[in-house]
Amino acid sequence: MNHGGYRAAVKYDAEAGFFHGEVIDKRDVITFQGSSVAELRQAFKDSVNEYLKVCAERGRNPSKESSAR
Repeated sequence: MNHGGYRAAVKYDAEAGFFHGEVIDKRDVITFQGSSVAELRQAFKDSVNEYLKVCAERGRNPSKESSAR
């Protein structure tokens, strides 16, 4: 999945019945979840947008790519 230059890895938890995603290649941890693909996509966009908003409010740049991943 991609949104605004951010990429995510997604896994499905069959036991819980939902998708769990995490933005990859960043030092900061950004996660999201949804019970359908549409819900997951929206949660991904919302999480990235909230992350960018918080960074702006705190006067810091969003994390650069991490070489650890």
